[in-house]
Amino acid sequence: MSVTIDVGAAYQARLDARGGILTGPTANLAPGHVQANLAILPEELAHDFLRFCQRNPKPCPLIAVSETGDPSLPELGRDIDIRTDVPRYRVWRNGELVSEPVDIRDLWNEKLVAFLIGCSFSFEEAMLADGLPVRHIEQGRNVPMYRTNVPTVATGPFSGPLVVSMRPLKAADAIRAIQITSRFPSVHGAPVHLGDPSLIGIADINKPDYGDPVEIRDGEIPIFWACGVTPQSVIANIRPEFCITHAPGHMLVTDLLNSSIAVI
Repeated sequence: MSVTIDVGAAYQARLDARGGILTGPTANLAPGHVQANLAILPEELAHDFLRFCQRNPKPCPLIAVSETGDPSLPELGRDIDIRTDVPRYRVWRNGELVSEPVDIRDLWNEKLVAFLIGCSFSFEEAMLADGLPVRHIEQGRNVPMYRTNVPTVATGPFSGPLVVSMRPLKAADAIRAIQITSRFPSVHGAPVHLGDPSLIGIADINKPDYGDPVEIRDGEIPIFWACGVTPQSVIANIRPEFCITHAPGHMLVTDLLNSSIAVI
């Protein structure tokens, strides 16, 4: 199955988010385009967070970093405004989630730095093109995500547990999914765990920490990938005075093409 790319679809998705029309998850939106997780931090934390991403490339594969105080990201697409172009944000104060706005223009200031992190929605497109099922898309839900007992590599003040996303597959399909997703290291790459969720600290597969539960059918096993929501578990751990992230599953849709980030 090939993907038909509408070159204007990503820009339209951002305009829809900016206008309050798009407020939900972005899985399978604007096929062919790279989507990105978001973390916005004060300048004094930016250097340590950059090093944290470099030391934890599976959950935090950086695709762009803004200039301090500049909400535009021209390398990711036309007319991007990071304050308005994500469908839903999360605002954190002292590690506590305080709001989920659809616009953060009133919170932006000249001391903030935006980090854009690769998203697994890119490799899902390659899985679908190969005929593999992606259950949360089938069921019209947000991908299930879980905090684990797997530690990230601590850097400066940043430390905390790895977050994973899950897609159930039959064993033969899981092998093919590993081969496919290994070609996308800039959007999390190959899985980090297959099978028994308790081995990575997940007590109940039907109760994700983020997103929605999905059906796991007879003969299927859960497959877990590192997830760009990991910074949110780290934020809850280190409790910075102020920061902003995307709401899980609500990504920035960029003009970059998934084909441009695949390793052949």
